[in-house]
Amino acid sequence: MPLLDPTSENAPAQRERLPRPHSLINKRIALLDISKPKGDIFLDRLAIRLDSMGIEARRYQKPTFTRVAPVDLKHQIASECDLVVEALAD
Repeated sequence: MPLLDPTSENAPAQRERLPRPHSLINKRIALLDISKPKGDIFLDRLAIRLDSMGIEARRYQKPTFTRVAPVDLKHQIASECDLVVEALAD
């Protein structure tokens, strides 16, 4: 039985990982909810934890988990935040 790849990728993109920051102090963290069930619960708890540490967290949400984030949303996050946490849940 043939397996169809809905992304039409012949080969996955290869990128080097960016270095992790030494600290989260003075960083703005984007908390991206991809709209899967219970992802918001994880991000709620993470936002409380970051806030208790004095770290600014901003919330964002994709319209649906079935598609990649819209370009405008990606640009907004990139212009407003230093790091991203993406919630994957079910």
